[in-house]
Amino acid sequence: MISYADFEKVDIRVGRITRAETFPQARKPAFRLWIDFGPEIGEKRSSAQITKHYTIEALIGRQVLAVVNFPPRQIGPVMSEVLVLGVPDEDGEVVLIAPSQQVPLGGRMF
Repeated sequence: MISYADFEKVDIRVGRITRAETFPQARKPAFRLWIDFGPEIGEKRSSAQITKHYTIEALIGRQVLAVVNFPPRQIGPVMSEVLVLGVPDEDGEVVLIAPSQQVPLGGRMF
């Protein structure tokens, strides 16, 4: 078990995908994402293996949840600055986690 204080250390925020493109250098099919978290955090980059359920066109403008306080991680030629959150479907393909209604960018999950 973790304490609530431990949970509070994970900074999960809502952002809006502003740009997406294919990531051909990835080992598994993936997209490169640019996500706007509002004025406090700004735009951050990430990559996500979400090509089974999403198209580039469907991702643009979509709100997502992401961990914003992990250290950046090099993924091939891309520096991933945030971890976009999702859960696997019955086939193990990632489905993004998002608010059910539009909320202000940068809002923290608690």
